[in-house]
Amino acid sequence: MRLGRATPTEGPPATPEAPRGDAHRDASGTGSAERLQKVLARAGLGSRRRCEELIAQGRVLVNGRRALLGQRVDPSVDRVVGDGVPVAVAPRLVYFLVNKPRGVVVTVSDPQGRPTLQALLPASPRIFAVGRLDKDSEGLVVCTNDGELAHRLAHPRFGVEKEYLAEVAGQPGRRAIARLRAGVELDGRIVRADHASTVAPRTVRLVVHEGRKHVVRRMLAAVGYPVERLVRTRIGPLSDPRLPPGAWRPLTPSEVRALYEATAPQTTPRLAGLERARAAVGEVEDAVAPTVRADGSSPDGRPSPGVR
Repeated sequence: MRLGRATPTEGPPATPEAPRGDAHRDASGTGSAERLQKVLARAGLGSRRRCEELIAQGRVLVNGRRALLGQRVDPSVDRVVGDGVPVAVAPRLVYFLVNKPRGVVVTVSDPQGRPTLQALLPASPRIFAVGRLDKDSEGLVVCTNDGELAHRLAHPRFGVEKEYLAEVAGQPGRRAIARLRAGVELDGRIVRADHASTVAPRTVRLVVHEGRKHVVRRMLAAVGYPVERLVRTRIGPLSDPRLPPGAWRPLTPSEVRALYEATAPQTTPRLAGLERARAAVGEVEDAVAPTVRADGSSPDGRPSPGVR
């Protein structure tokens, strides 16, 4: 039986697709390529079907140009952006979350022989800590070899929040908390807390996006309440109250994406939405992102990194 030619029907315009000759090549033309939707899904943007929808909606760029369905990219060289936010696709990038104990310095090596954060982590690949956390402070530190994410998390213009619990000398009242919110002068500049509140008679919760040295300690000292203990409990949408001091774990692709989204301007639409990102971060299955101590063991008990 011979089939007749199908009659065209009206409908929505077809989504642009990559030409067949280009569909098997990456955007850079090197030939080491994967389908874009597969790369996006691996980077935590959703299922492949969801990633195809993002491409079709024109929300994904490859090397500054609108991506096409069927396009292939080389993750090692091509720059991929989704909704104005870089997508971490390079194959050799690693991301760790570390709960730094008190007394550990955030350096690769220390001439005074003090314990270092680097000693808690694998020797390879070489990574670096993002931002500051002084020797006497505790809590969460992101370590990575992704220079772009490190810059975005550390620079105050991207507005990424860091949350702290501070145990202080004395009992701060409403006036002290109001001064932290209104701003205190440090080095000739007014520095304000994004959020300040008391959670116990001698414990203050403080949220800031400033990156200057000892900013939380100096702010609290300026209102008359020196810090006796300081713990960082959150970086942007990322927290993990189950991670013990001295332990680390790899970040999931969704967590890396959530950190990148936290650096986007407020007007930029989010692929996952900040609410969903915050809900997802921290809900990590042990099989995917195991907790690891410095000696390589995986502890069963997971005390909170909060002020105790």
